Amino acid sequence: MTDARIGECRGHDGTMPAGVQAPSQTTVVLRDVGPRDGLQPERPVDAVDRARLVDALFAAGVRHVEAASFVSPRAVPAMADPAAVLAAIERPADAVVTVLVPNLRGAQEALRCDVDELTVTISASPAYNRHNVRRSIDESLAEVASITSLAAASQVPVDAVVSCAFGSPFEGDLDPSAVATLGDRLLDRGCAAVTYADTTGMATPRRVADLLAETGVGVGLHLHQTRGTALLNAWCAIQAGVRRFDTSVGGLGGSPFAPGAAGNLATEEFLAVLDDVGFDTGISVEGLIEAAAVAADLVGHPVPSTIPRVGPRGRLVAVED
Repeated sequence: MTDARIGECRGHDGTMPAGVQAPSQTTVVLRDVGPRDGLQPERPVDAVDRARLVDALFAAGVRHVEAASFVSPRAVPAMADPAAVLAAIERPADAVVTVLVPNLRGAQEALRCDVDELTVTISASPAYNRHNVRRSIDESLAEVASITSLAAASQVPVDAVVSCAFGSPFEGDLDPSAVATLGDRLLDRGCAAVTYADTTGMATPRRVADLLAETGVGVGLHLHQTRGTALLNAWCAIQAGVRRFDTSVGGLGGSPFAPGAAGNLATEEFLAVLDDVGFDTGISVEGLIEAAAVAADLVGHPVPSTIPRVGPRGRLVAVED
Protein backbone atom coordinates (compact mmCIF):
# COMPACT_ATOMS: atom_id res chain seq x y z
CA MET A 1 0.00 0.00 0.00
CA THR A 2 1.28 3.47 -0.84
CA ASP A 3 1.40 6.30 1.73
CA ALA A 4 -1.19 8.17 -0.35
CA ARG A 5 -3.79 5.59 0.56
CA ILE A 6 -3.55 6.38 4.29
CA GLY A 7 -6.64 8.38 5.20
CA GLU A 8 -8.44 7.45 1.99
CA CYS A 9 -12.17 6.82 2.38
CA ARG A 10 -13.06 3.26 1.49
CA GLY A 11 -16.28 4.10 -0.34
CA HIS A 12 -16.06 4.16 -4.15
CA ASP A 13 -17.33 7.75 -4.22
CA GLY A 14 -15.43 8.87 -1.14
CA THR A 15 -18.58 9.44 0.95
CA MET A 16 -19.82 8.17 4.29
CA PRO A 17 -23.19 6.43 4.71
CA ALA A 18 -26.24 8.68 4.45
CA GLY A 19 -26.68 10.92 7.47
CA VAL A 20 -23.12 10.44 8.70
CA GLN A 21 -20.72 13.33 8.30
CA ALA A 22 -17.28 12.50 6.95
CA PRO A 23 -14.95 12.34 9.97
CA SER A 24 -12.56 15.23 10.52
CA GLN A 25 -9.35 15.12 12.49
CA THR A 26 -11.27 16.00 15.68
CA THR A 27 -14.58 14.23 15.03
CA VAL A 28 -15.13 10.59 15.94
CA VAL A 29 -18.30 8.80 14.84
CA LEU A 30 -19.57 6.21 17.32
CA ARG A 31 -22.27 3.79 16.17
CA ASP A 32 -23.77 2.28 19.30
CA VAL A 33 -24.68 -1.35 18.62
CA GLY A 34 -25.94 -2.07 22.13
CA PRO A 35 -29.62 -2.51 21.22
CA ARG A 36 -28.59 -5.18 18.70
CA ASP A 37 -25.17 -6.68 19.38
CA GLY A 38 -25.38 -5.83 23.08
CA LEU A 39 -28.70 -7.53 23.69
CA GLN A 40 -28.51 -10.45 21.28
CA PRO A 41 -26.70 -12.87 23.66
CA GLU A 42 -28.99 -11.92 26.57
CA ARG A 43 -32.33 -13.37 27.56
CA PRO A 44 -35.03 -11.94 25.27
CA VAL A 45 -36.19 -8.42 26.08
CA ASP A 46 -39.55 -7.09 24.91
CA ALA A 47 -39.43 -4.95 21.76
CA VAL A 48 -40.86 -1.88 23.52
CA ASP A 49 -38.15 -2.12 26.18
CA ARG A 50 -35.44 -2.46 23.52
CA ALA A 51 -36.85 0.71 21.96
CA ARG A 52 -36.51 2.37 25.38
CA LEU A 53 -32.78 1.67 25.26
CA VAL A 54 -32.53 3.19 21.77
CA ASP A 55 -34.35 6.30 23.02
CA ALA A 56 -31.98 6.55 26.01
CA LEU A 57 -29.03 6.53 23.62
CA PHE A 58 -30.63 9.27 21.53
CA ALA A 59 -31.18 11.29 24.73
CA ALA A 60 -27.44 10.97 25.48
CA GLY A 61 -26.60 12.49 22.12
CA VAL A 62 -25.81 9.30 20.21
CA ARG A 63 -26.91 9.85 16.65
CA HIS A 64 -25.93 6.54 15.02
CA VAL A 65 -27.56 3.45 16.53
CA GLU A 66 -27.86 -0.14 15.36
CA ALA A 67 -31.37 -0.63 16.70
CA ALA A 68 -32.42 -4.12 15.62
CA SER A 69 -31.72 -7.22 13.57
CA PHE A 70 -33.99 -8.83 11.00
CA VAL A 71 -32.63 -12.28 11.75
CA SER A 72 -34.79 -15.34 12.32
CA PRO A 73 -36.11 -15.38 15.92
CA ARG A 74 -35.44 -19.11 15.93
CA ALA A 75 -31.74 -18.42 15.47
CA VAL A 76 -31.54 -15.39 17.80
CA PRO A 77 -34.64 -15.20 20.02
CA ALA A 78 -33.46 -11.96 21.63
CA MET A 79 -33.87 -10.14 18.31
CA ALA A 80 -37.54 -11.03 17.70
CA ASP A 81 -40.00 -8.34 16.51
CA PRO A 82 -37.52 -5.85 14.99
CA ALA A 83 -40.32 -3.94 13.25
CA ALA A 84 -41.96 -3.36 16.63
CA VAL A 85 -38.70 -1.90 17.98
CA LEU A 86 -38.42 0.51 15.07
CA ALA A 87 -42.07 1.54 15.36
CA ALA A 88 -41.67 2.34 19.07
CA ILE A 89 -38.55 4.52 19.00
CA GLU A 90 -38.72 8.31 19.02
CA ARG A 91 -36.21 9.14 16.31
CA PRO A 92 -34.49 12.55 16.29
CA ALA A 93 -34.43 14.21 12.88
CA ASP A 94 -30.65 13.89 12.63
CA ALA A 95 -30.43 10.27 13.79
CA VAL A 96 -29.16 7.38 11.67
CA VAL A 97 -31.02 4.17 12.48
CA THR A 98 -29.17 1.05 11.37
CA VAL A 99 -30.39 -2.54 11.30
CA LEU A 100 -28.55 -5.79 10.68
CA VAL A 101 -29.88 -7.98 7.88
CA PRO A 102 -28.61 -11.55 7.35
CA ASN A 103 -30.05 -12.07 3.87
CA LEU A 104 -32.17 -10.61 1.09
CA ARG A 105 -35.43 -11.46 2.83
CA GLY A 106 -34.30 -9.63 5.94
CA ALA A 107 -33.34 -6.62 3.83
CA GLN A 108 -36.76 -6.58 2.20
CA GLU A 109 -38.45 -6.56 5.60
CA ALA A 110 -36.09 -3.89 6.96
CA LEU A 111 -36.55 -1.51 4.05
CA ARG A 112 -40.29 -1.51 4.68
CA CYS A 113 -39.52 0.00 8.11
CA ASP A 114 -37.90 3.24 6.92
CA VAL A 115 -34.37 2.55 8.12
CA ASP A 116 -31.37 4.75 7.29
CA GLU A 117 -28.67 2.10 6.88
CA LEU A 118 -28.29 -1.66 6.60
CA THR A 119 -25.42 -3.68 7.98
CA VAL A 120 -24.49 -7.08 6.61
CA THR A 121 -21.96 -9.49 8.04
CA ILE A 122 -19.48 -11.70 6.30
CA SER A 123 -16.51 -13.43 7.85
CA ALA A 124 -12.90 -13.24 6.76
CA SER A 125 -12.69 -16.79 8.13
CA PRO A 126 -14.17 -19.34 5.70
CA ALA A 127 -14.86 -21.80 8.51
CA TYR A 128 -16.54 -19.21 10.73
CA ASN A 129 -18.63 -17.94 7.82
CA ARG A 130 -19.80 -21.47 7.10
CA HIS A 131 -20.53 -22.07 10.79
CA ASN A 132 -22.31 -18.71 11.27
CA VAL A 133 -24.42 -18.37 8.11
CA ARG A 134 -23.98 -21.78 6.44
CA ARG A 135 -22.50 -20.24 3.30
CA SER A 136 -19.12 -20.03 1.63
CA ILE A 137 -17.57 -16.57 1.39
CA ASP A 138 -18.38 -16.43 -2.34
CA GLU A 139 -22.00 -17.33 -1.61
CA SER A 140 -22.16 -14.59 1.02
CA LEU A 141 -20.69 -12.08 -1.44
CA ALA A 142 -23.42 -12.95 -3.92
CA GLU A 143 -26.06 -12.40 -1.23
CA VAL A 144 -24.49 -9.06 -0.32
CA ALA A 145 -24.65 -7.97 -3.95
CA SER A 146 -28.37 -8.76 -4.02
CA ILE A 147 -28.89 -6.77 -0.81
CA THR A 148 -26.96 -3.72 -2.00
CA SER A 149 -28.87 -3.73 -5.29
CA LEU A 150 -32.18 -3.76 -3.43
CA ALA A 151 -31.06 -1.11 -0.95
CA ALA A 152 -29.76 1.17 -3.70
CA ALA A 153 -33.27 1.39 -5.15
CA SER A 154 -34.35 2.90 -1.80
CA GLN A 155 -31.16 5.00 -1.52
CA VAL A 156 -30.19 3.18 1.68
CA PRO A 157 -26.45 2.53 2.13
CA VAL A 158 -25.04 -0.81 3.24
CA ASP A 159 -22.12 -1.17 5.62
CA ALA A 160 -20.40 -4.56 5.44
CA VAL A 161 -19.04 -5.79 8.77
CA VAL A 162 -16.17 -8.23 8.24
CA SER A 163 -16.08 -10.56 11.22
CA CYS A 164 -12.93 -12.38 12.43
CA ALA A 165 -10.89 -9.64 10.74
CA PHE A 166 -8.02 -10.13 13.19
CA GLY A 167 -8.04 -13.90 13.44
CA SER A 168 -10.29 -16.93 13.42
CA PRO A 169 -11.06 -19.44 16.17
CA PHE A 170 -10.88 -22.09 13.42
CA GLU A 171 -7.94 -21.09 11.18
CA GLY A 172 -5.98 -18.92 13.64
CA ASP A 173 -4.19 -15.86 12.25
CA LEU A 174 -5.42 -14.50 8.92
CA ASP A 175 -3.37 -12.65 6.31
CA PRO A 176 -4.22 -8.91 6.61
CA SER A 177 -3.90 -8.46 2.85
CA ALA A 178 -6.50 -11.21 2.29
CA VAL A 179 -8.83 -9.53 4.79
CA ALA A 180 -8.41 -6.19 3.00
CA THR A 181 -9.06 -7.86 -0.34
CA LEU A 182 -12.37 -9.14 1.00
CA GLY A 183 -13.21 -5.55 1.95
CA ASP A 184 -12.46 -4.44 -1.60
CA ARG A 185 -14.69 -7.18 -2.99
CA LEU A 186 -17.52 -5.92 -0.76
CA LEU A 187 -17.09 -2.38 -2.06
CA ASP A 188 -17.14 -3.74 -5.60
CA ARG A 189 -20.50 -5.32 -4.79
CA GLY A 190 -22.04 -2.01 -3.81
CA CYS A 191 -21.31 -1.60 -0.11
CA ALA A 192 -20.90 2.03 0.94
CA ALA A 193 -18.49 1.27 3.77
CA VAL A 194 -16.60 -1.57 5.44
CA THR A 195 -16.19 -2.14 9.17
CA TYR A 196 -13.64 -4.69 10.41
CA ALA A 197 -14.70 -6.65 13.50
CA ASP A 198 -12.58 -8.33 16.16
CA THR A 199 -15.28 -10.94 16.73
CA THR A 200 -13.29 -13.23 19.00
CA GLY A 201 -10.98 -10.68 20.64
CA MET A 202 -7.80 -11.66 18.80
CA ALA A 203 -6.75 -8.11 17.88
CA THR A 204 -3.67 -6.47 19.35
CA PRO A 205 -2.18 -3.05 18.55
CA ARG A 206 0.28 -4.68 16.15
CA ARG A 207 -2.43 -6.55 14.32
CA VAL A 208 -4.62 -3.45 14.12
CA ALA A 209 -1.67 -1.60 12.57
CA ASP A 210 -1.04 -4.47 10.15
CA LEU A 211 -4.63 -4.40 8.88
CA LEU A 212 -4.77 -0.61 8.60
CA ALA A 213 -1.57 -0.73 6.57
CA GLU A 214 -3.56 -2.71 4.00
CA THR A 215 -6.93 -0.93 4.20
CA GLY A 216 -6.12 2.68 4.96
CA VAL A 217 -7.76 4.41 7.91
CA GLY A 218 -11.07 5.37 6.29
CA VAL A 219 -12.70 2.22 7.68
CA GLY A 220 -14.75 1.37 10.74
CA LEU A 221 -13.62 -0.87 13.60
CA HIS A 222 -15.80 -3.09 15.78
CA LEU A 223 -13.79 -4.21 18.79
CA HIS A 224 -14.49 -6.79 21.48
CA GLN A 225 -13.22 -7.08 25.04
CA THR A 226 -12.63 -10.85 25.08
CA ARG A 227 -8.95 -10.51 26.01
CA GLY A 228 -9.17 -7.06 27.62
CA THR A 229 -7.66 -5.15 24.69
CA ALA A 230 -10.63 -3.31 23.16
CA LEU A 231 -9.88 0.17 24.52
CA LEU A 232 -6.15 -0.19 23.86
CA ASN A 233 -6.80 -1.26 20.27
CA ALA A 234 -9.27 1.60 19.77
CA TRP A 235 -6.76 4.14 21.02
CA CYS A 236 -4.06 2.79 18.72
CA ALA A 237 -6.53 3.07 15.83
CA ILE A 238 -7.37 6.66 16.82
CA GLN A 239 -3.68 7.54 16.77
CA ALA A 240 -3.41 5.97 13.31
CA GLY A 241 -6.30 8.10 12.04
CA VAL A 242 -9.41 5.89 12.24
CA ARG A 243 -12.48 7.99 13.07
CA ARG A 244 -15.38 5.52 12.94
CA PHE A 245 -16.09 2.86 15.56
CA ASP A 246 -18.83 0.48 16.67
CA THR A 247 -19.30 0.55 20.46
CA SER A 248 -21.92 -0.79 22.86
CA VAL A 249 -23.51 0.95 25.82
CA GLY A 250 -22.40 -0.71 29.03
CA GLY A 251 -19.94 -2.90 27.15
CA LEU A 252 -22.67 -5.48 26.51
CA GLY A 253 -22.55 -7.94 23.65
CA GLY A 254 -20.64 -10.75 22.07
CA SER A 255 -21.44 -13.15 19.29
CA PRO A 256 -23.58 -16.11 20.40
CA PHE A 257 -21.77 -18.11 17.71
CA ALA A 258 -18.22 -17.36 18.97
CA PRO A 259 -17.31 -19.46 22.02
CA GLY A 260 -15.88 -17.32 24.82
CA ALA A 261 -16.64 -14.02 23.11
CA ALA A 262 -17.00 -11.14 25.55
CA GLY A 263 -18.72 -7.79 25.24
CA ASN A 264 -18.03 -4.91 22.91
CA LEU A 265 -15.90 -1.85 23.51
CA ALA A 266 -18.04 0.15 25.97
CA THR A 267 -19.31 3.39 24.45
CA GLU A 268 -18.96 5.35 27.69
CA GLU A 269 -15.45 4.10 28.44
CA PHE A 270 -14.17 5.04 24.99
CA LEU A 271 -16.07 8.34 25.12
CA ALA A 272 -14.49 9.27 28.46
CA VAL A 273 -11.04 8.97 26.86
CA LEU A 274 -12.06 10.81 23.68
CA ASP A 275 -13.57 13.68 25.68
CA ASP A 276 -10.44 14.07 27.77
CA VAL A 277 -8.13 14.40 24.77
CA GLY A 278 -10.42 16.77 22.85
CA PHE A 279 -12.26 14.67 20.27
CA ASP A 280 -15.82 15.65 19.38
CA THR A 281 -18.61 13.08 19.35
CA GLY A 282 -21.62 15.13 20.42
CA ILE A 283 -22.36 12.52 23.10
CA SER A 284 -22.70 13.03 26.88
CA VAL A 285 -20.89 10.60 29.20
CA GLU A 286 -23.44 11.32 31.92
CA GLY A 287 -26.24 10.59 29.45
CA LEU A 288 -24.59 7.29 28.54
CA ILE A 289 -24.39 6.36 32.22
CA GLU A 290 -28.17 6.79 32.34
CA ALA A 291 -28.53 4.68 29.19
CA ALA A 292 -26.29 2.01 30.74
CA ALA A 293 -28.64 1.94 33.75
CA VAL A 294 -31.52 1.26 31.34
CA ALA A 295 -29.49 -1.54 29.74
CA ALA A 296 -28.69 -3.09 33.13
CA ASP A 297 -32.36 -2.99 34.05
CA LEU A 298 -33.31 -4.72 30.80
CA VAL A 299 -30.78 -7.56 31.08
CA GLY A 300 -31.23 -8.02 34.82
CA HIS A 301 -27.56 -7.76 35.80
CA PRO A 302 -24.81 -5.11 36.05
CA VAL A 303 -23.18 -4.09 32.78
CA PRO A 304 -19.48 -4.92 32.29
CA SER A 305 -18.39 -1.29 31.89
CA THR A 306 -16.77 0.42 34.90
CA ILE A 307 -17.85 4.00 34.10
CA PRO A 308 -21.49 3.49 35.22
CA ARG A 309 -20.16 2.33 38.62
CA VAL A 310 -17.42 4.89 39.29
CA GLY A 311 -18.45 7.76 37.02
CA PRO A 312 -16.26 9.82 34.68
CA ARG A 313 -12.97 11.15 36.01
CA GLY A 314 -14.41 14.66 36.52
CA ARG A 315 -17.08 13.49 38.96
CA LEU A 316 -16.04 14.14 42.55
CA VAL A 317 -16.96 11.68 45.28
CA ALA A 318 -16.58 11.90 49.04
CA VAL A 319 -13.80 9.71 50.42
CA GLU A 320 -13.61 8.86 54.10
CA ASP A 321 -10.25 8.99 55.89
